[in-house]
Amino acid sequence: MVVTRNEIRNIAIIAHVDHGKTTLVDGMLRQSGIFRSNEVVAERVMDSNDIERERGITILSKNTSVKYKDTTINIVDTPGHADFGGEVERVLGLCDGVLLLVDAFEGAMPQTRFVLSKALAMKLKPIVVVNKIDRDGARPTEVLDEVFELFMDLGADDSQLDFPVVYASARNGYASLTPDGGDKKDLEPLFESILKYIPAPEVDLDAPFRMLISNVTGDDYVGRTGVARIDRGVLKNGSQVAISSKGRHVRYGKVNYLYKFLGLKKVEVEEAVAGDIVVVAGLSDINIGDTVSVPDCIEPIDFVNIDEPTLSMNFSVNNSPFAGREGEFVTSRHVRDRLFRELETNVSLKVEETDSPDTFKVSGRGELHLTVLIENMRREGYEFQVSRPKVIFKEVDGLLYEPMERLTVDTPDDTVGVVIEKIGLRKGEMLDMHPGLEGYVRLEFKIPSRGLIGYRNEFMTDTKGNGIMNHLFDGYEEYKGDMNQRTRGSMIAWETGESVVYGLFNAQERGKLFIGAGVKVYEGMIVGENARPDDIVINVCKKKHVSNVRASGSDEALRLTPPVIMSLEQAIEFIADDELMEVTPKNIRLRKKILDTELRAKANSKLKKA
Repeated sequence: MVVTRNEIRNIAIIAHVDHGKTTLVDGMLRQSGIFRSNEVVAERVMDSNDIERERGITILSKNTSVKYKDTTINIVDTPGHADFGGEVERVLGLCDGVLLLVDAFEGAMPQTRFVLSKALAMKLKPIVVVNKIDRDGARPTEVLDEVFELFMDLGADDSQLDFPVVYASARNGYASLTPDGGDKKDLEPLFESILKYIPAPEVDLDAPFRMLISNVTGDDYVGRTGVARIDRGVLKNGSQVAISSKGRHVRYGKVNYLYKFLGLKKVEVEEAVAGDIVVVAGLSDINIGDTVSVPDCIEPIDFVNIDEPTLSMNFSVNNSPFAGREGEFVTSRHVRDRLFRELETNVSLKVEETDSPDTFKVSGRGELHLTVLIENMRREGYEFQVSRPKVIFKEVDGLLYEPMERLTVDTPDDTVGVVIEKIGLRKGEMLDMHPGLEGYVRLEFKIPSRGLIGYRNEFMTDTKGNGIMNHLFDGYEEYKGDMNQRTRGSMIAWETGESVVYGLFNAQERGKLFIGAGVKVYEGMIVGENARPDDIVINVCKKKHVSNVRASGSDEALRLTPPVIMSLEQAIEFIADDELMEVTPKNIRLRKKILDTELRAKANSKLKKA
């Protein structure tokens, strides 16, 4: 018998990065009475991962729930960056509706388009939340028009176009049905809109139990846990279940622990029914996309198609002269086990073995997707090296196709020319140009994904640090031709030793240095960026010859320009095809693949002849 469970609502919060999703969840948790009055709660409490808190972005989707009146509202906080779109795609299946957050100042951005298209395709009921209405320069009415146009562009049906709108300031904890913010009291208008417009689950409680695993995590006490929404029937703690999925044999197990979400905690329950979002533990062989059901009625549920990776890098064992000095896990077995373990929870990642037992090809959705994995591994004590990212090409009917990106740029008026010129050199095609926020112009391009590798640093330099750049995967198109992305060469260490002021002082006239004095270097290590397109070998360990004849002023202190300290993303964008990035828990070093100066020169001359 199909029943409507009016006591429950399941929603996801989706938006472009930094539009306030996690801050809104904070406000909903606080105002629902989940926390004690004297409880100290951190800001962005749902961003529990260290990297999330440092960067101010959501990387992993997370579940929570609040109680409003007599209704339990299950909430899924999703990532806002396009590189983590796989997290969004698989968790939308838990929900019956979405809150689409849009910044009242920035308006609809590329990731807004991506997540909204996925929600509309799954026929989820949207509520548009225009957030940050208290921000200087907020333009909620214009932004609402932009959102409506976006719905139409994405082919929303009549019922989806008739979306309710709530205006909010998540940071200040109030919502309103009018753009002026109303009485600016609390989030009650948002809660009421959820109850009114998000459909309650319609479920069959008498049918055989079944659910689809959408997320897998580890727990120090109960082991591997799976998050799922019960599709039909009833699940009791201690039940014997079957685990099935396409392409794998059926496994059996017992649910040792059954939890529901309450605020930030998991509360153990004895029974859950269709429509509930639950956590199960005790099924050690469980993976994302598996169907858990009663053993006598095994019917696997189709898992959502996750978009294919567009970028790949080679992860290999560190073989530099400094290998093994700083890392705890350094062998190919360590690296291999860690990468394949990542596949259990990171569904948009792909790991392949190569001809070399020490090298693994790792493919992901973008640079940020891969750099977060690299950063996590180095923090866990792994030492390895990675190559320059390469886009993944496809061959269709004998023709080569490459991934394209939809690039949105907000740039100051006086830098529009240089931005258009640089993107043009990278095979970018302008789609639109119109006035943006005050003093800015918004440009939209379609550009090959490979054209964006290494461009962000150049873009920030060209716009004097004031530009804003966002991009989103936009499908595959025919190969656009060769492009020269690297306009400057590397400065390479001549010998192994320790950098000294005298050697660095002579080198800094040639370009930008990446290291200061007293840094251990090895032959073939990259120590700076040359001002010219060619690579140059320099001796940063060179000391001043001592003589017994001293001229006046010859011993004055040499002044060094402060070195450029690169972040992980900047280092990956900088390296060329014949270079590697050495990653250890303590350092990030750039190096040539061939360290020996003479061997490298011979290899380069052979390449030029070929």
